[in-house]
Amino acid sequence: MDDIVKAALAKWPNVPHCYGWLGLSARGNWYMRDDQAQAAGPFCGAPGTDPARQAASKGSLLKHDKLIDFIQRNYESDEAPGSSTKGQWYFQNGPQRVYVELEATPLIWRVDAAPGFAITAHTGQPARVQRCVVDEHGRLYLETELGFGLVHTLDMLQAADAVELGLWVPQQVMASDLPARFAYVRSPQQHHAEHS
Repeated sequence: MDDIVKAALAKWPNVPHCYGWLGLSARGNWYMRDDQAQAAGPFCGAPGTDPARQAASKGSLLKHDKLIDFIQRNYESDEAPGSSTKGQWYFQNGPQRVYVELEATPLIWRVDAAPGFAITAHTGQPARVQRCVVDEHGRLYLETELGFGLVHTLDMLQAADAVELGLWVPQQVMASDLPARFAYVRSPQQHHAEHS
């Protein structure tokens, strides 16, 4: 976490949390969700949602490199023991915690080519694979010391090579079971509404 963020937290410790305004796509892109985007529906989209409405609910793609870097340096999980918010990911924006809506998982993995198959989170942090799982749709996920995430679609060829070489041995899991099994919340906004 940035020093300026730590200083703001110390100065203003009781700023209310923010929900629904920031989303992370399955490709590791950040989206700003204003009132209009939130009114269009959930960030993840509901099954059978009209594609135009689902695009509107995503919000605006963030393109400002310095803002994206700031978000990624201050992105983490609420892991307070016994907390009802365990597994919610957020961006610490000064004294305010901005909870992130997830299209897929809290981390999106980029995979290097052979022979190393090094992985890096969408935040730029390197990690080591601890477990590999695949869902019923053929999507590949990795658990690491940083957390759980989806392999980026552009890196599936490298990931397939790692699997074929026996470096990663995927376990079958249902997509609907992933949030509970790997302790993350896809929609903190919905979770907050249900537990308030």
